[in-house]
Amino acid sequence: MLFPTIDFAIFFGIVFVLNWALAPFRTPWKVFMILASYVFYGWWDWRFVLLLMANTAITIAGGRLLHRTTSKRVRNAVLAASIAGELGLLGWFKYYGFLAVNVDNALHVLGLGRLLPLLQVTLPVGVSFFTFMGLSYVIDIYRRRLEPSPWLDVVAFQAFFPHIAAGPIVRGSELLPQISRAHERDPNSIDIPKAAYLIFAGLFKKVVISSYVSSAIVDPVFANPGHHSAPEILLAVYGYAVQIYCDFSGYTDIAIGVAMLLGFRFPQNFDLPYTARSLQDFWRRWNMTLSFWLRDYLYIPLGGNRGSRRELYRNIIITMVLGGLWHGAAWTFVAWGALHGVGQAAGHWKRARRQARGVPVQREGPLSVAWQQFATFQLVCLGWVFFRAQSFSAAATMLGRLATAWGPSPMFRLPVVAAVIAGIAIQYIPAQFPELARQAFARLGIAAQGAVLAGALLVITTLGPAGVAPFIYYRF
Repeated sequence: MLFPTIDFAIFFGIVFVLNWALAPFRTPWKVFMILASYVFYGWWDWRFVLLLMANTAITIAGGRLLHRTTSKRVRNAVLAASIAGELGLLGWFKYYGFLAVNVDNALHVLGLGRLLPLLQVTLPVGVSFFTFMGLSYVIDIYRRRLEPSPWLDVVAFQAFFPHIAAGPIVRGSELLPQISRAHERDPNSIDIPKAAYLIFAGLFKKVVISSYVSSAIVDPVFANPGHHSAPEILLAVYGYAVQIYCDFSGYTDIAIGVAMLLGFRFPQNFDLPYTARSLQDFWRRWNMTLSFWLRDYLYIPLGGNRGSRRELYRNIIITMVLGGLWHGAAWTFVAWGALHGVGQAAGHWKRARRQARGVPVQREGPLSVAWQQFATFQLVCLGWVFFRAQSFSAAATMLGRLATAWGPSPMFRLPVVAAVIAGIAIQYIPAQFPELARQAFARLGIAAQGAVLAGALLVITTLGPAGVAPFIYYRF
């Protein structure tokens, strides 16, 4: 089920009313929310619910066994089995086809024939997100940072529909206490103006900006880069940067706003990422829940910044390469992750050199900051070429024509350019202005607020396309 649809509006209206009606009753509320979340998730294909149930069963069983066991050897075995079970499900649905093709190609080159069957495995929506949530729950119990929750709470945690399809990745320590105290929620404490602002801002970013930029320049150019000029390719690359930001952050805004209306708090997932001054800074601002997950459950266990400088660089690159592979089963995603890994390692090396010379690790001043932001954005956009391209050859064609194919550019139109510039510029609006807008909306009466929201919805539906494309991160 997609957020910007009539289906979801009807679904959420029912869920909103019953959520608060059942709030004082612990078990009935949990059962209802689980069933509602399964309906939401099964709207695409009811069989996906079976996968979610299997993942949740592994999560619950692994957490309970880890908590009951004192033997270090047994605990390690249980943890390994739990991780293998959850990653095994993820690997089958997300990576089997990729692995089979590459293994068979390698065997064919060696003259051994093709041994693995090439199966078309449907990728379930959001499988990467709820897998990472389950893994964090099990690992946190293993580390004794989290106590096991009642099984009904864990099921609700895994299935909670605002985050199930595309995040944010909410950890057990963040959401499970809220679920256990769901009966204590006060509907009068909901910040309705903030929730409405998040939902409608998210809808505008997704339905209007992202959809328009996608259809006007990104999709046509990336589909056939050899037939487009350098200005069109450059605009498409910047356009994709705007599209994926507005698409993903728009989804996150809606998810956070919807959860807020139900009385729950989700962690922030974006913090003006295109204002970053380095690739390391970018990952502190982009898909923050994933960045922090990779840091806590992969980078630090690998050794983090302990050990030699070479080991530090190795850990960064491995983390980012695996993070790239998490996004998709293709070598282009691996290249994207490697670019960010090598770029961050180079940034660490540069800062270490400056520190050794006794100078500030990063230049300050308006011009220096502007240059750092500009250079970082160009590196991020270079990475987006590989992230979006269907193959290395397509990415190479785009980069090659970007340097050589200067000529007529019929798709380089003022409305598209304006949309791309606006999509980047909104991140440089001082934070106090959106807050002032929210405060002004909150001071309005109910009738006036309804009129403003109706006007906003009219604008979104008028400027948006016919129908709504799925969110980009649904396929990750």
